[in-house]
Amino acid sequence: MAQQGFDVIVIGAGPGGYVAAIRAAQLDKRVVIVEREHLGGICLNWGCIPTKALLRSAEVFHLMHRAKEFGLKAEGVDFDLDAVIKRSRKVAGQLTSGIGHLMKKNKVTVVMGAAKITAPGKVSVKTDKGTEDLTAPEVILATGARARELPGLEADGDLVWTYRHALQPKRMPKNLLVIGSGAIGIEFASFFNTLGAKTTVVEVMDRVLPVEDEEISAFAKKAFEKQGMSIRVKTTVKKLERGKGKVTAHLEAGGKTETAEFDTVISAVGIVGNTEGLGLEELGVKVDRTHVVTDEYGRTGVKGLWAIGDIAGAPWLAHKASHEGVVVAEKIAGMNPHPVKPAAIAGCTYCHPQVASVGLSEAKAKEAGHQVKVGRFPFIGNGKAIALGESEGMIKTVFDAKTGELLGAHMIGAEVTELIQGYVVGRTLETTEEELMHTVFPHPTLSEMMHESVLDAYGRAIHF
Repeated sequence: MAQQGFDVIVIGAGPGGYVAAIRAAQLDKRVVIVEREHLGGICLNWGCIPTKALLRSAEVFHLMHRAKEFGLKAEGVDFDLDAVIKRSRKVAGQLTSGIGHLMKKNKVTVVMGAAKITAPGKVSVKTDKGTEDLTAPEVILATGARARELPGLEADGDLVWTYRHALQPKRMPKNLLVIGSGAIGIEFASFFNTLGAKTTVVEVMDRVLPVEDEEISAFAKKAFEKQGMSIRVKTTVKKLERGKGKVTAHLEAGGKTETAEFDTVISAVGIVGNTEGLGLEELGVKVDRTHVVTDEYGRTGVKGLWAIGDIAGAPWLAHKASHEGVVVAEKIAGMNPHPVKPAAIAGCTYCHPQVASVGLSEAKAKEAGHQVKVGRFPFIGNGKAIALGESEGMIKTVFDAKTGELLGAHMIGAEVTELIQGYVVGRTLETTEEELMHTVFPHPTLSEMMHESVLDAYGRAIHF
């Protein structure tokens, strides 16, 4: 095919790539985006969105079983797994088609195929019609990541699943092992456990959700165990023996190994960047542990080549990728955007109860040399939480004792994934405890607990 010239080539149409493409187009750049599988990437098709649709079904199912608490009657409550999955895929499909509309609206050319950078500013794309050659002075890598597979724990789609298999399960697990207690592992554990699977979570670290504040992790572990999950920390899965309809897992803890049988295993042991086949080695791009090394603006060190999102390293979050896409597009256009600060990016886990955080944990703040003031407020002290029937949870805030800077906020409980943004805005505006104390929070809302947690850090909590 004939060579096509553009101002910007974006490789990968996930939440990093398609946002970068739109922003660059808004800035009057001629943009082409290359995608080998689905517009919307993993997030819209196999990650953020479909998993939230599944978890919403589980949440409604859980509430239906609690109907009597609310003065309601719901008898013979059951679920149709196929229908739950069908709804999840429909939601994903709706949003994916929306991305196609956004590309047309912003006059972004879409090429479906596998891209390789053959030289600086030159990209060759293998499509179902042949090879298409694209040129542009600026190329943005947004190829994302995939599930990490450890030797001996590889997924087969039958007995051992990755997140993709778990999103379209062939059956409802009866006795489930989840390896890894990060966001992906805990969300699937929460989903299947709520629907009735006997669920065991194994974590090699000393606590579940190990990136969260220790108090939040401890609270989560108690909540999960109360729901019937078995949580095993400081435990390694050494081997999986696959048989007919069962898997025998060899679990090592404290120097001792034991075996346990499961009918299904979900491996959620991290991700690896999609760096293969892109021509990066030939270009001299530095790759560290499957992730492209960049500066704070996404520059790779190769002139005209940028990297954003999961391929550029932690935190592996869609909203971080999207914001990086905006920053890079604006930098290319000659603007002077603020660089992305990982510590200002909120993390959200949509298990039950939900978990959300931003900034430094109490331990990390102390390690960084801060003298801290810490505030806490429990859901049981909040009228809206009690009215909702969601009185389990807590909000924790960490401040610098000398300056009053909000260093971090950590939450567990109902709707905390929505509440956390208040603290994110506060950190972006460089707020101190004084501004937060003087802010009037509406009543009755869950957000009042955010205020009370701040007050508690300074011995001024009112309602607890």
